[in-house]
Amino acid sequence: MEIFQSTITGLIDTSGFTGLGDIRCIIMILLSFVLFYLAIVRQYEPLLMLPIAFGMLLTNLPLTGLYHPELWDPATNPYFAPTYVDAGLGGQIYMSIFMPETSLDYGKVLHEGGLLDMLYLGVKLQIYPPLIFLGIGSMTDFGPLIANPKSFLLGAAAQGGIFFTFLGACLLNFFDLSGIGFSGFTLKEAASTAIIGGADGPTAIYLTSKLAPQLLGSIAVAAYSYMALVPVIQPPIMKALTTEKERAVKMGQLREVSKIEKVVFPIAVTVIVSLIVPSAAPLVGILMFGNLMKESGVCDRLVKTAQNELMNIITIFLGITVGATAVADNFLSWKTIFIIVLGLIAFCVGTACGVLLGKLMYIISGKKINPLIGSAGVSAVPMAARVSQKVGAQTNPSNFLLMHAMGPNVAGVIGSAVAAGVLLSVLG
Repeated sequence: MEIFQSTITGLIDTSGFTGLGDIRCIIMILLSFVLFYLAIVRQYEPLLMLPIAFGMLLTNLPLTGLYHPELWDPATNPYFAPTYVDAGLGGQIYMSIFMPETSLDYGKVLHEGGLLDMLYLGVKLQIYPPLIFLGIGSMTDFGPLIANPKSFLLGAAAQGGIFFTFLGACLLNFFDLSGIGFSGFTLKEAASTAIIGGADGPTAIYLTSKLAPQLLGSIAVAAYSYMALVPVIQPPIMKALTTEKERAVKMGQLREVSKIEKVVFPIAVTVIVSLIVPSAAPLVGILMFGNLMKESGVCDRLVKTAQNELMNIITIFLGITVGATAVADNFLSWKTIFIIVLGLIAFCVGTACGVLLGKLMYIISGKKINPLIGSAGVSAVPMAARVSQKVGAQTNPSNFLLMHAMGPNVAGVIGSAVAAGVLLSVLG
């Protein structure tokens, strides 16, 4: 009987129910349910929102041991002397994988980490986001951008929301908000928050994992939420900044782009961007590599793998591990609230900047360019381009802006990666 009682007592003591006394864990679990609703019922970016939600659920269930945030904190996991283990026959193997610039010992992660800690290495070592870009590149047609190079300007203008919000986040430090428990943003945290304005989830994850990994969960949730809300957020801004006459402008058919142009383009972009902003090369270079495989026409098997199997596998790993970083200590804070607010501002300002430059181009071109295509400069491909088409068709049913909007849209993918590279060069 005593053995039975001790067994039952042991099971109770080691069960997760003992950890549910922390109200913050319960709140995080309920928040994961909200994300499940958004992904499954509302279908807001379900391919990533659902894995993120499940990762958040797993990491906040008590005593699961799947993810250990302390292993990723330099304060509790400092770099220490190399670890050697016996390999037999009198030999030893060096087992410590480390990154001195972050003062983290990755050998400790490998020895003490759980399943999600292992998978999170792909985020921390900046492996998953570039591989996502490989898949995006293999599915992207840069033809509309090549046919109308002016679209580059619209894609660049839409990144204005990133730098505007970066300055805004920095200005918050001049206000005393300690009364509500908000200590302000560091420069790196401000940059990670501002990149939400690019409407590019993998880029936001890539930059945040380098500059402010403690905010990764909050920023990922905000970034993908706003990407899903493009059809809700953008139209009011587009209509407020344009006249009915401007929205009704019909644009001529784009010229046909030759195969040699499509093959040369990714090579040229890789060389130019890598020389100007080397920090953007991991994203832009891999994006262009995927596109080159597609346009070359000689790598069909590789292209299909990048578009399907590889893309799907990395999406699962990326989503569930990013969600796992949303632990209560980091997520339930005033910083998360400010990240959500500033992220929305960044996205709105980016949309407005694209439309305003579109209005300027409308005037300069002699009223031949519809300013609505400027809103597609954010890199939510192809949703932002579809919104431009929809708003234009509401004013003029015979208007077809989709292909014209795809130019700024794909330019925005490059632009957000370059903006991340600039911030990384300055602050990394």
